[in-house]
Amino acid sequence: MPIARRTISRILAAILPLVPACRGQETGHERPEATVAVAAQSAAAPAPAEAGKAFNPRLLRRFSPLRASIESPEHPLTDDKIALGRMLYFDKRLSKNRDLSCNSCHRLDAYGVDGQATSLGDTGQRGGRNSPTVYNAAGYFAQFWDGRAADVEQQAKGPILNPIEMAMPSPEAVVARLKGIPGYREAFSKAFPGAADPITYDAVGEAIGAFERKLVTPSRWDNYLRGDKTALHDDELEGLKVFTNVGCMVCHTGEFLGGTSYQRVGAVEPWPNQDDPGRASVTKSAADRMMFKVPTLRNIAKTAPYFHDGSAKTLDQAVRKMGKHQLGLELSDNEVTSIVAWLGSLTGELPKAYIAEPALPGSGMPSKGPT
Repeated sequence: MPIARRTISRILAAILPLVPACRGQETGHERPEATVAVAAQSAAAPAPAEAGKAFNPRLLRRFSPLRASIESPEHPLTDDKIALGRMLYFDKRLSKNRDLSCNSCHRLDAYGVDGQATSLGDTGQRGGRNSPTVYNAAGYFAQFWDGRAADVEQQAKGPILNPIEMAMPSPEAVVARLKGIPGYREAFSKAFPGAADPITYDAVGEAIGAFERKLVTPSRWDNYLRGDKTALHDDELEGLKVFTNVGCMVCHTGEFLGGTSYQRVGAVEPWPNQDDPGRASVTKSAADRMMFKVPTLRNIAKTAPYFHDGSAKTLDQAVRKMGKHQLGLELSDNEVTSIVAWLGSLTGELPKAYIAEPALPGSGMPSKGPT
């Protein structure tokens, strides 16, 4: 492509992704019900530039280092609540046939994913979307690919009742099963002291959410943002420069490099798989067709396959696909290699002690069956 055409293409590429983000913008607090949420950072997008130009350090203001825990005043954390949530996260008795837990699809020892395009659920059924990582997810502005849950406490209750996931028939059935396990009666009473009936379905979500709020993975990228300019290697710094210069940071920004907005997948060139309507499945609005929550880039080198449909098996493929469909660019081999190198610096440290599988309260119940 001649330089003039390539420059024009990059200008359009930087502008077009912003169009859906500006339409329907609300004032004040952005809610998951909003048709489109703008990115959390308010700084203007960088002017398009050739990848070879110098990195502007002022662009680092678009990012921020990771917190030690992602707390919310609406959902206060306590040690007892977190301990209960850890048990529930690993307990397969929360599924109809006692064979699936949260950890089955969001494996904490594998950066919060199961490595499959779509996950296996009840009786071998496949879910319709890729299971995203649970690490750092508590900080996103909404949960699920389509934003149908406001926070991790609400999100945690969804898969348990989903008929093709954990398939429990009702909240009442979940509560009845937990009340039949003496150890849980004590654990819920400690986690929710003073409650007349501590074992409720909302309490299940509250406890799992409390555990997830401390699933954070600080990386060398965070050290760099805090001022350690030796934290990134030369090839990673080159990748950061390419990433910002070609326009990727328009959507992948902030503390989580994503998780702050909905964007239309295929903003410039239509996405190959048009089967999933995305956000429109929640809002029932045609304007939201193919709109999805922008995923985090943290730990991205460890969470293949990629996208809501799991259609990219490798990170190289994912970067090329984003360049083509979101930016209208055919990224060169050198550009892809550089971006992938920088993305590797976002791989964080797993909190091994925190995610160790706990001993679960015994119940004397059979290991299989819906009872």
